[in-house]
Amino acid sequence: MLFIGICGASGSGKSTLSEELVRAVGAVCTVINQDAYYFDYPHLSYEERCALNFDEPRIFDHDTLLEDIMQLMAGHSIPRRAYDFTRHARAQSTEMIHPGEVLILEGIHAFYDKRLYEKMFLKLYINVEPDICLLRRINRDIKERARSIDSISAQYLATVKPMYDKYIRNYIHQADVIVTRGGKNARIVEILAGYLRDSLES
Repeated sequence: MLFIGICGASGSGKSTLSEELVRAVGAVCTVINQDAYYFDYPHLSYEERCALNFDEPRIFDHDTLLEDIMQLMAGHSIPRRAYDFTRHARAQSTEMIHPGEVLILEGIHAFYDKRLYEKMFLKLYINVEPDICLLRRINRDIKERARSIDSISAQYLATVKPMYDKYIRNYIHQADVIVTRGGKNARIVEILAGYLRDSLES
């Protein structure tokens, strides 16, 4: 199994790149979204959960994510984790994730945990201008997460931009390949897919 990490700012196109690679590689691929591994805070009110910093690396349950990745790499199936962004709480899911030939982890802090980072066969960083990422984030959060412009703006200024400056932009130095123009960069997708196919065959 080839374990691939995809990192980058919120709205940079990590999920899109994952989908494009799955399509182009032509092998059985498994995709894990780091967003599904937010800690749960059932003891907090909805208003208190809204005030949490969801862009800080320690907001994620890295231990459970590592355990799930290790299970998949060992050939075992795992339950798919789910997160409800409209409630800021974990969601129930009966779906299972099965191991494939390629395992992709995508997330804003995909490179944060050294235990995971050191197991990655290939590390990709998507480098997109912050204003483009913001526009994509606004469009996504309104359509998919029932957010208002005011709440998106407040969160961006309070946590998204500061955490990008402090952590996420620096992950570029840990990448093997820097992907520009987002997840639909057809040329780089085909190059990466070819490299992965060759690696699987060898």
